[in-house]
Amino acid sequence: MSEIDRLRLIRTPGIGPITWRQLIARFGDAARALEALPDLARRGGGKAPTLPDPRTIEREMKQVASLGARYLFLGDADYPPLLAELENAPPAIVVRGDGALARRPTVAIVGARNASAAACRFARELAHDLAREGAAVVSGLARGIDTAAHMGAGPATIAVIAGGIDVAYPPENAALQERIAEEALLIAEMPPGTEPRARHFPHRNRIIAGIAAGTVIVEAAPKSGSLITARLANEAGREVMAVPGSPLDPRAQGCNLLIREGAILVQNAADVLEQIRPIDPRAVRAPGASFGSAPPADADDAARLALTGLLGPVPVMVDELVRQSGLAPAVVQIVLLELELAGRLERHAGARVSLI
Repeated sequence: MSEIDRLRLIRTPGIGPITWRQLIARFGDAARALEALPDLARRGGGKAPTLPDPRTIEREMKQVASLGARYLFLGDADYPPLLAELENAPPAIVVRGDGALARRPTVAIVGARNASAAACRFARELAHDLAREGAAVVSGLARGIDTAAHMGAGPATIAVIAGGIDVAYPPENAALQERIAEEALLIAEMPPGTEPRARHFPHRNRIIAGIAAGTVIVEAAPKSGSLITARLANEAGREVMAVPGSPLDPRAQGCNLLIREGAILVQNAADVLEQIRPIDPRAVRAPGASFGSAPPADADDAARLALTGLLGPVPVMVDELVRQSGLAPAVVQIVLLELELAGRLERHAGARVSLI
């Protein structure tokens, strides 16, 4: 498939990772999917999305190349295999560095930005010990625990950032970010030049959780972003681990809560390796193998009417729509795709959808 076509589809307004994946699976390649968008949106009762100008995409690609970076597309052989298992895996990521690191057994280490000195030391030593045993360590290049984990893992570290591949955040980690890009692996989902915003960090967190066989939380407040990463790891079927802390320290409350709810208590690298070694990234089949499969039959007006009647403003599981409608899953998915492209459907976490 043409990289330009794949990026045009990704950058089309209203097309997220799940929709992109379904379009490629249905039409076989991005060029045919782009051609089909107007008709799909019309069937869903809306206007076709505005497609990006190919020249804009070409400029983005030249900028990526000029930065010494490259794209990895979902379905490509070198795309991180565990990340590809996510339903909402990013269709394309921009990387600098050693892509083979993402195919090692990988552990995410995340935690508080305002972490204690003791927690930072533990994260640094844990990352060092894991790297010494052949694992890669992934984190989000934030202050505190993330920074300690990257520094401890050395050249066996993977940093996932919320902005563009050329944007250093936080600014004080600019030198560390560049060193990781040169000696290890730096990953971004956003186009070059994108400044990180609050809405970008949950997207970054899903990549951190998705690329790893297990996630270790070292210090975290009860409502921190690190607990979001833990939840995403759990939803992806990955191991969630936590380092216990003093009940007197608010920064330990999130970890202690995770352990109470069933997370694995971690005291050293051996505890972590015991949990992740059964998962071999090389044995995971990337979903790209099914991209060339034959497209399912189109939905008819009766199916569209039935599903629209079952939908409303309250999110509902897609599996529940299949059960209640009695329609084939492929037919349900194509109707939902039409509604989404028409701007009438919103997707939620946990494979739920609702009408806008």
